Amino acid sequence: MRRRFLDAMTLVQEDGRPDIFLLMTCNPNWKEIVDELLPGQTAQDRPDLVARVFRAKLEDLKVQLLKMNFIGEVGAHVYVVEFQKRGLPHAHFLLIMRPRHKITNPDDYDKIVCAEISDPIKYPAMHDLVKNHMIHGTCGSLREKSPCMEGVPKKCRFRWVAPYNPKLRMMFNYHIKVEVCLSIKSVKYIFKYVYKGHDKHVIHIDQDRENNTINEIRRFQDACYVCPPEAMWQIFSFPLSQIHPYVMSLKIHPSNQQLVRFKDGDRMEDIVERENDKNSMLMEFFEKNKEDSNARKYMYKDFLKKFTWNSSTHRWSPRKQKSMIGRLVYANPIEGERYYLRLL
Repeated sequence: MRRRFLDAMTLVQEDGRPDIFLLMTCNPNWKEIVDELLPGQTAQDRPDLVARVFRAKLEDLKVQLLKMNFIGEVGAHVYVVEFQKRGLPHAHFLLIMRPRHKITNPDDYDKIVCAEISDPIKYPAMHDLVKNHMIHGTCGSLREKSPCMEGVPKKCRFRWVAPYNPKLRMMFNYHIKVEVCLSIKSVKYIFKYVYKGHDKHVIHIDQDRENNTINEIRRFQDACYVCPPEAMWQIFSFPLSQIHPYVMSLKIHPSNQQLVRFKDGDRMEDIVERENDKNSMLMEFFEKNKEDSNARKYMYKDFLKKFTWNSSTHRWSPRKQKSMIGRLVYANPIEGERYYLRLL
C-alpha cells in the first residue's frame, strides 16, 4: 500500500495534481448479471458472475476515458478496486489531464460535472438515470437511522444529487460519480481508505466437546474477512490497482552494499563471484555516465525516460519504446549514509 501511494505521488510530482476523481460502482441489476441467474438466485449467489461483469464494465470505462478521451485527454491515471462487506465492488479513478485539457475556469467545470436533476420533459432518459442512480438518500427526517445521520446535527456540504458527467451518465447504467479535485489529498484518500486493512472476524473453534481442557489460544482465531466477489476477483487474477505511466523503483545503497539474491545451498564463494550481483542499478548508472556523454544529461530519477534497465544482464541500454517514471526508494534518516546518499 505504501509503495502504491508513493508511486502515485511520483505521478503527481511529474504531471501535477489529479484533476478528476471518478467513482464507479457495481449494479446488481445489470442485464448481463440478471440474464444469467437461475430462478430464485440473486447477484449475491453468483460472486463469479459479479466479478467478471464488473471487470468487463471497468475495462469498457477505461477505454472510454483513456483511449476515446471521452472527457478530455488523460496524461496519467491511477485506479484502485474496493470491496465492501456486502460484496459489490467499486473502482476509484484519479485522472491527471494533459496541459491543454486542464480544468482552469468555471466553464470547464460545467462541461465535465453536473449535479442537477434533468428536466423530465426534455430529457426523460437522463432524468430516469439520475433519479435511479445519482440521488443520495434516503436520510434526514425520512430515515433518521441512515449511516450519514450519525453525529447529527453537523455541517454537511453535499445535497441530494451526487455530481456526475452527463455523457458518461447516458452511456453507463450504474452509479458513476465525477468530481473535480482541488488538492493532492485525493491520492492519500483512495489508498488509505481502500487499503487500510482487511476486515476481521473472530471465529470460535470447538473441535472436541468431550475434552474439558480449554485452550484459549486455539479457541479463538483472528480471521481475515474476504467477501465472495473479492475472493473470485483474486482467483481470476484481476488487478486491484493500476498506475500509468508505469513507475519503477530505483535502488539506492552505499558502496558494496547492494541487494544480493541466492538460493538455499548456494556456495558462498559462488555468490560472491557472481558478476551480475556486482552490478546494481545505481552502480551501472555511474558506469553509464563514464562511457556515454548523453547519459550525463539526466539525473538518476530521470534516467528511465531515456534508458531501460535489463534485469537479466544488469545493464542500462537506450530506450526504444515509451518512457517510464523513476522513483527513488525511501530511506529512513536512521540509515545514515544511505539516507544522505538519497538526498544527493
